[in-house]
Amino acid sequence: MNFYMTLKMSFKDILGNKLRTFLTMLGIIIGVSAVIIMVSLVEGATSNVTSSIESMGSNLLTVNIRSGYVNSTNALSYEDIKNLENYESVQYASPVLSGNVTSKYGTTSYDTSLQGIDTSYIYTRNYSVSSGRFIVPLDNEGRNNIALLGADVVEELFSDASPLGEEILLNGTKFKVVGILEESGSTMGGSNDDIIMVPIKTAQRFLQQSNITTIYIQAADADSVGVAEYQLEQYFLKVFKNEEDAFMIFNQSSLLETINEVTGTMAMMLGGIAAISLIVGGIGIMNIMLVSVTERTREIGIRKAIGAKRSSILKQFLIESAVVSGSGGIIGVIIGIGGSYIAGLFTGMPTATPIYIILIAFGFSLLVGIFFGIYPANQAAKLKPVDALRYE
Repeated sequence: MNFYMTLKMSFKDILGNKLRTFLTMLGIIIGVSAVIIMVSLVEGATSNVTSSIESMGSNLLTVNIRSGYVNSTNALSYEDIKNLENYESVQYASPVLSGNVTSKYGTTSYDTSLQGIDTSYIYTRNYSVSSGRFIVPLDNEGRNNIALLGADVVEELFSDASPLGEEILLNGTKFKVVGILEESGSTMGGSNDDIIMVPIKTAQRFLQQSNITTIYIQAADADSVGVAEYQLEQYFLKVFKNEEDAFMIFNQSSLLETINEVTGTMAMMLGGIAAISLIVGGIGIMNIMLVSVTERTREIGIRKAIGAKRSSILKQFLIESAVVSGSGGIIGVIIGIGGSYIAGLFTGMPTATPIYIILIAFGFSLLVGIFFGIYPANQAAKLKPVDALRYE
């Protein structure tokens, strides 16, 4: 019997018991779809986090100074930080001062975050202005009360009106709006659009806080990141009298590698958990195939009596097992792709279904069916014609 006839006979036997076949495939369907949905969610989240980090530049270093270590003898001034740009490995040194304020325009109030920045911030954090202008050196030197508004703040305070040139109150102090920031969405730290930016020297006076604890360093290029990190470490060790706990330097590239490693491990773990369903489905296939062998014992005896070889019987039952698992795998792939899209809509998380996970899930389902079909197929092939024909 050729392969086509064996395949045709296998489909006929499987379709003869539709409900039983579907219940047998259910474990495979659930396993394949679960693997695809889980990995798609993890891949989507990884892609989102990665793109957020990469948007800030691969040659970005972030220095966080712990406030408990800052005192009058080692406090860093704005000028001290700008002097870091004298290193050949450093292109920009951008200090940031953060706080919270209540903004008000007319009768509308809105609580948001405030950042004191300088001109180099637009380069280190890849911000852009949709209308108006950014902060210029003269704004810092003159401690001007000017502000740039994020998209969320504009929407809350002004609705459809243009805020350019208007005056708003920040904790009761007047500030003139000179620019609107381009929408940039959210990152791990929250929304980038729910923010008001002012000159850093203005912020120091306004917030009554002179100590700067966050600095963004843009290395001259990707090859200079390691050199810049070493030079900064030596500089801050000198400032803080070799107190290594006084500061932390985050390397954007290292952070990206760590996140990819963690999410990769998570994807493997979740995929492994979901793959257990495939094993359970395979056991179900083996049980049903054993029942099928019992039910078709006389049929097997007749076929062997008229000359069917052992290999033909073995091949038929293996093909039946592969068809059941393969069909379940195909249905599982379709449900998995659709399910990952729906899960993304409900959770608000991005999803990404890589081709390799579809191929792995389907291939594994097919192998599971064949593996768990070997024993029943072998049992059928070993039946003696005389014993099979006498079976009731």
